[in-house]
Amino acid sequence: MKTSTTDANRFVIIMAGGRGERFWPLSREKMPKQLLALLGKRSFLQEAVDRVLPLVPAKNIFIITNATQLPEVRRQLPKIPRDNLVAEPMGRDTCAAVTLGAALVGSRSPTAVMAVLPADHVIPDAKKFRQVLGDAFDVAAQGQAIVTIGIKPTEPATGYGYIQTGAELPAPAGARKTKTTFYKAERFVENPDFETALDYVNCGQYRWNAGMFVWSFITVTNGLEKHQPEMFAACQRWFAAASQPAKLAKVLAREYPDVKKVSIDYALMEKAQNVIVADGAFEWDDLGAWPALARHIKQDAEGNAAVADFIHVDGARNIIYDARTKNKTPIAVVGLRDAILVQTDDAVLLAHKSQAQKVKELVKRMGEDARLKKLI
Repeated sequence: MKTSTTDANRFVIIMAGGRGERFWPLSREKMPKQLLALLGKRSFLQEAVDRVLPLVPAKNIFIITNATQLPEVRRQLPKIPRDNLVAEPMGRDTCAAVTLGAALVGSRSPTAVMAVLPADHVIPDAKKFRQVLGDAFDVAAQGQAIVTIGIKPTEPATGYGYIQTGAELPAPAGARKTKTTFYKAERFVENPDFETALDYVNCGQYRWNAGMFVWSFITVTNGLEKHQPEMFAACQRWFAAASQPAKLAKVLAREYPDVKKVSIDYALMEKAQNVIVADGAFEWDDLGAWPALARHIKQDAEGNAAVADFIHVDGARNIIYDARTKNKTPIAVVGLRDAILVQTDDAVLLAHKSQAQKVKELVKRMGEDARLKKLI
């Protein structure tokens, strides 16, 4: 008999605790990138929830964030039950967040299948995304595989992780035939150099690791038990408290400082032998830094991408973003090229596009300066 997961047994965990420092000065500690509406009227987090609601009921969506961002998350997501909006006491990387999410989901349904998704991705074609995610839910429901959604690379990006794909896999016995192609995952590669990334793009056997995972509660906890026994033990304790939010908060406050800080990729994905890759045949961008924004903003004849009242002479390939809410004035540049210019009510960023990743370093330095700490 062909089977598929039901809406009632599908859950989504959206990880929304990042600081988005590379998008300073627009992104701040209390209002990071995922909570901003950079490309429309809805924030990235709101769009992430909108994309999955046709597949998963609101009561089955959990948001893992932090205490600083929790009030704004609640404001932006009034239809998600308050008990499903959970704040980590402190950042402990993605393995801890995934383990916490698994405990929350498992306490609702030990036979659940869950997707773990980032909050800040740009996916223009939500329908295609849902088709792949729905197929991944059904394959993961068979209880054997860890499914990761891999994106076919469009450029030799060195800031992404890559997954080498092996043989194409048939649908599991008892599962319906899917439109999505699935492959055996051979290995994970973190941040290759340009020449290696170019080889990966050209050979066609690699996918970008988009940080999107689907698995059953039983499969992920078995994986933690085998490869991360301390996290598995924590999952059991959090599972026992998960049905009582106040009790869970106390347990997390007591235990989180001692939780190992490690990514889910390193902790589980790179070690597990039962990982398969769903071919993510949809447009995708994770907007890692300001230059990525230019891919989604209409550009003028000289390649300037502007969200501003902008005028220039001999300006080219610049990103101009005016986020001021009061006293807006035109932004005029002469001879400026390959630059990022961002203006908010209380700060201005001017950077060369090639140095965009160093904005994170700038934010760190500002945090060490008593005069500037209020701006982060």
